Amino acid sequence: MQNLPMDTPLASGLRTRLSVMMFFQYAIGGAWLPFLWSFLSDYRGMNGDEIGYMFAAGAVGAIVGPFLAGQMADRWFSTEKMLGFSHLIGAALIWQLASIDSFNGFLVFSLLYGMVYSPTMPLTNALAFHHLPNVERDFGKVRLWGTFGWIAVGIGMGHWLGIAHSPDHLVGEELRLAQVAGKADAFHLSAMLGVIMGMFSFSLPHTPPSKSTEKNATLAALSEIKQQPLLLLFLLSVPVSCIHQFYFVHTEGFLHEKLEVPAFFQSIFGVGGGGFMTIGQMVEVLVIGLIPLLVKRHSKCLILSVGLLAYAARMGLFAYCSDSSAALLLGVALHGVCFGCFIFVCFMIVDEYTTPDVRASAQSLYNLVIVGVGVIVGSKIAGWVADWADGDYRKLFSVPMWASLACLLILVATCPRSLSANKNS
Repeated sequence: MQNLPMDTPLASGLRTRLSVMMFFQYAIGGAWLPFLWSFLSDYRGMNGDEIGYMFAAGAVGAIVGPFLAGQMADRWFSTEKMLGFSHLIGAALIWQLASIDSFNGFLVFSLLYGMVYSPTMPLTNALAFHHLPNVERDFGKVRLWGTFGWIAVGIGMGHWLGIAHSPDHLVGEELRLAQVAGKADAFHLSAMLGVIMGMFSFSLPHTPPSKSTEKNATLAALSEIKQQPLLLLFLLSVPVSCIHQFYFVHTEGFLHEKLEVPAFFQSIFGVGGGGFMTIGQMVEVLVIGLIPLLVKRHSKCLILSVGLLAYAARMGLFAYCSDSSAALLLGVALHGVCFGCFIFVCFMIVDEYTTPDVRASAQSLYNLVIVGVGVIVGSKIAGWVADWADGDYRKLFSVPMWASLACLLILVATCPRSLSANKNS
């Protein structure tokens, strides 16, 4: 982070560039991630265990990221160049996923793409943290544009499926399967956005590597993470990230099958479940916008607890109210509270409790938990539970519901004093 006074205003030009960066960063993933389960299950004919491997392969990059991307950005290369080359390579890889129909081929390209794309997520955070004069005041204003990007591609794909993949002569299940086949276009959209992001990245503010004498930034970051409250945060985030992934694995296909809404809503969100899932991101925008105010008035422990309670409530609505479209939409809306009050606040805590020379690596390590360990383990669990539930949505979603409540009890019982007090106490 730059050594600027905390009251330094955020320049409009810098805010615009960082906001555009966040928009494309999250639009790239939002274009295809919500559709992957139903595409592979209903179109490619893979079972839950096989699809779990696909999600897991894509997350391996978050494991490799802290030891490659974080190290290179903290010690060797400028962050903006790392982002540019990573996104251009990723665009070429994900384009291929639209047409690969073999299990092994899809697995290999998912693995390669994950190794390139996953590390870019913490690098965008680190770049923003480096240039923002006041992280708690300014980061939310920038990061919410990532949510706008996710919303835009989700609704865009929903309308594209309705326009290009909804023949008038098909109805019912045949129509749904035609729309599922059209979800292959999500990979093409992601690739095109990746090219734009790759080129744009070279225009981002220069973020040079640190001059620290510590050779390995990741090891230095690990030594800081061993301290409270980061150690608890990292450990608790493992099961939470599994629950978070469970939502993204199953919700789009679940909504595509169960949600029944008036035509007016489809005119807004399109067909399938992906467009309707953006309701969660819309709420996320509101929550993230409120976070700077909340952290001044309430303890971070309380805010994290609200996020975990929202995780449980969302899965409970899916499990026990699957015949109520209003309840399902409320459950989707709770995603914004889950992300904003837990994961977003966690990224802020990581920044607050680590030193500037290892911040990119620390963000990469936390990203390892969220989109590495969480996606790998969570995807496999989601696949196993789906095969076990065998179409019973109450059984399917009750598992992450009870897991969320268990995490909430652990947090309440062990929350460090440094997080239990609000900022002004």
